[in-house]
Amino acid sequence: MQLFKCTYCGQLLYFENDKCERCHHSLGFETERLELLPLIAEPDGRTFQLYGNDAPGSLTYTYCQNHLDAACNWLVPSASATPFCTACALNRTIPNLAEPEHKARWRRLEVAKHRLVYSLLRMGLPVVSKATDPEHGLWFDFLADNSSQGGEKVLTGHDDGLITINIAEADDIEREMARKAMAELYRTLLGHFRHEVGHYYWDRLIDETPQLAEFRQLFGDEQQDYSEALKRHYAQGPPSDWPQHFISSYASSHPWEDWAETWAHYLHIVDTLQTAHAFGLSLNPVGADTSPYLQATISEEPYEQPDFYAIMDQWLPLTFAMNSLNRSMGQPDSYPFIISPPVMEKMAFIHRVCQGAQ
Repeated sequence: MQLFKCTYCGQLLYFENDKCERCHHSLGFETERLELLPLIAEPDGRTFQLYGNDAPGSLTYTYCQNHLDAACNWLVPSASATPFCTACALNRTIPNLAEPEHKARWRRLEVAKHRLVYSLLRMGLPVVSKATDPEHGLWFDFLADNSSQGGEKVLTGHDDGLITINIAEADDIEREMARKAMAELYRTLLGHFRHEVGHYYWDRLIDETPQLAEFRQLFGDEQQDYSEALKRHYAQGPPSDWPQHFISSYASSHPWEDWAETWAHYLHIVDTLQTAHAFGLSLNPVGADTSPYLQATISEEPYEQPDFYAIMDQWLPLTFAMNSLNRSMGQPDSYPFIISPPVMEKMAFIHRVCQGAQ
C-alpha cells in the first residue's frame, strides 16, 4: 500500500480515511489515479469535485452507496450507471445488515476487500464484475452460517469467478479457532481474499494460455482429481518434505492450491514492500557487516521492479526487522514463513505473469 497524503494540508492519511483530521475536508478514493483526495462539495451537497480540479465543468463524483453504511470511501463518477464503486460493484451478496453483528463483520470484510482491489488495480490486472462480464467477471458472496439447529455451514471458496467468504472469518475469535483447528501458521481476512482471488486469476491468466506449460513444470499437473487430492491431504497430511517445496502445508495438496497459496504470499510481499518503500525504510542493523543480507534500502517501488529476485533481496531484511519488532511487543512473528528456492521460483513466475498482463 502506498502512503496517502491530503493534498490540501499535507496530513498523512490511512487508506480507509474519509475525512482529514487536520483540515476536515471530506476524502474519497479515486480509482483512475489510485489516490485518496480531498473533495469540494457541490451546492447540492451530494456531489463533489476533486480539490485542485474544481474548475466549472470538471468531472464530479459521488460517494459509493456503501459509504452510507461506513463501509466504503471510494468515489463513483456522477454519470456512472451504477451507484457502487469498482470494489463494491463486485459484491453479489452482502450479509443481512439487520443482524447486530453482521454490519460490523461486513465492514471488516470490506476493508480487506478494498485493499485487495487496490493491489489488483495497481498491478494493472483486469477487475470487472460478473454483472458486466458474466463469463470472465468476478463476484463476492459474503454469507453467514444458517443459525438454525444443524444449519448449513458456509464454506469459503472460489467457483468460476464467484468467491464466497463466510463472515465468521471477520470475527477474531472465530478466525483464531479455525486457524488452530487447521494447524495454520497464519490466517487473516486479507489473506483469504488474496488466496481466493488467486484461483480466479489462474482461470484468467494461466488456463488455456501459453503460460500453462511453465505452470505445470513449477506447480504440477492441475488435471489430477482435485476432490481426491484434498481428501488425501486431510486424511494423510502433507508430505514430510513439504517445507522444501511449498509455502504452506496446504499448498502441497494440489497444484491449484499451491498456486493460490503462493499467489497470496506474492501479494503479501509486494504490498508490504510498497508500504515500506512509501515510508522510505532503510535497514542497517547493528553488526550487519557480518550479515550483509540483512541490510537493505527499499528504494524501488516493487510493482515496477521487473526482477523478482531483487524484490526478495529486500524482503528478507524487512521480515527479519518486522518479526523482531513484533517479538519486542509480545506478538507472534508478522511473517512466520521460510521461502525456499523452489517457492521463490514459483513467485518469480507469478511476478512475470502479472507484469505481462498489465
